[in-house]
Amino acid sequence: MLKKFKRLFNTVKYLKVKQIYYRLFYFARARVRKITRYKYDFLKKASVSKLQLKNSIENKYSLYENRKFSFLNLEYKVENTIDWNYNEHGKLWTYNLTYFEYLKNKEDISLVYDFIENIHTMKDGLEPFPISLRGMNWIKFLSKFNIEDKKIDDSLYAQYYILLDNLEYHLLGNHLLENGFSLLFGAYYFRDDTLYTKAKEILEVELEEQVLDDGAHFELSPMYHQIMLFRVLDCINLVEKNDFKDKELLELLTVKASVMLGWLKNMTFTNGNIPLLNDSANGIAPSSKELFAYADTLGLKILTTKLSKSGYRKVSNENYESIVDIGNIGADYIPGHAHSDTFNFVVQKDEREFIVDSGLSTYETNERRTYERSTASHNTVEVNAKDQSEVWGGFRVADRAEVIEFDEYNNIIKATHDGYKKDNILHTREWKFQENKIVIKDSLSNSAHAVFRLHFHPSITKDTILASVVCSEDINIVNYKYAPEFNKLIEAFALEITFEKDLKVEINI
Repeated sequence: MLKKFKRLFNTVKYLKVKQIYYRLFYFARARVRKITRYKYDFLKKASVSKLQLKNSIENKYSLYENRKFSFLNLEYKVENTIDWNYNEHGKLWTYNLTYFEYLKNKEDISLVYDFIENIHTMKDGLEPFPISLRGMNWIKFLSKFNIEDKKIDDSLYAQYYILLDNLEYHLLGNHLLENGFSLLFGAYYFRDDTLYTKAKEILEVELEEQVLDDGAHFELSPMYHQIMLFRVLDCINLVEKNDFKDKELLELLTVKASVMLGWLKNMTFTNGNIPLLNDSANGIAPSSKELFAYADTLGLKILTTKLSKSGYRKVSNENYESIVDIGNIGADYIPGHAHSDTFNFVVQKDEREFIVDSGLSTYETNERRTYERSTASHNTVEVNAKDQSEVWGGFRVADRAEVIEFDEYNNIIKATHDGYKKDNILHTREWKFQENKIVIKDSLSNSAHAVFRLHFHPSITKDTILASVVCSEDINIVNYKYAPEFNKLIEAFALEITFEKDLKVEINI
């Protein structure tokens, strides 16, 4: 019991006062509203302004065909009526069902009508995050097909005021930013000053805080960076093409988009892929290629700066590309998408995956989620069978590793973290990047039971691993499941080396 309380304390102490306040406020308000039987209105009389928008990026991963919904590699066949609360595939899947990113044809308006008819039965779909995404998707859909529909407009307007009453100040991070992006769409569509004032307030504060100096989104997930950049580009599209409020947010959005594009360019491999670091998976966000092309249609410039504040570094030559993580857990007060992966790194050889992050397959709070966030699932060193940072509960982090020393010169990166300070151990890692080789030296300040791990792409064979890795210690090849996408696991090989204090490993590439 004491251990659980300590873990909770070490988690909560990083929260902002605003988060704690709103958690308590929303909790108390829900209790009062339950007693008073408070109900939201699901219709609000609306007048709208027809929007002009350039074509955006179509979501090719969210599909509805032949009465079958398909996303996150899972399907739901509608037999009679649509169950908008369908939860057999988990909460994230249910969220996706209510995002409406699968609206592709004008005939899909029937799905919107069905949702409105059943809105009083909604559970997850009326939470602020899905309302935010659904609002943007409905507005883009209505604008694209020049649809004027009083029933939809009145429903959507009411949903925006439900969102306004439940902004995610208790979470902050990408959740609140999504709220802000969506409120901006709602403000332009309904010409609503109240929605606009709140959108402007959120975006001005959160974009300044959440976009780091080197252009990274501060939760340090390349996938979420792509998503946040996509939203910024959509908002530029909205503000530039429509006259409202003197386009006063355009400069802020444009500046942030340019530096975010630069970070993405730095972090994208030559073959167009991103590293699956922290909570990142393929098949969710628009690709880097799509984002660069969209930005080009909007006339945006890419401002490329040196990787710095995000804690990532990229080394490239004619034979390989490598990205290393020598940063701290991003966004102390919202580390839900962070992993215990300090000094993790990935390598592409001849534009193909070689050493990979083990990936992301689920957001469910289960054994697989715990493993995917653990130190053991990353290309770093685990000491005494413990995590460097105490990840728990699906989206929480208690004690976390901090990088206390760092140096980079010539072709060497060297850093030390204190994630094992409870065992009186500091971990120092040095990478030396050569033309056809990466030499890694790991040192512990005191002897312990340590395991060095490398996770290889499923295309890499045992023979290739044994031929590539040179070490004086015994090498053990084990099986693991690589997760390139949600709900997708592929058998692959990982290398494990047990040592006590110092280890040198050469990776021939």
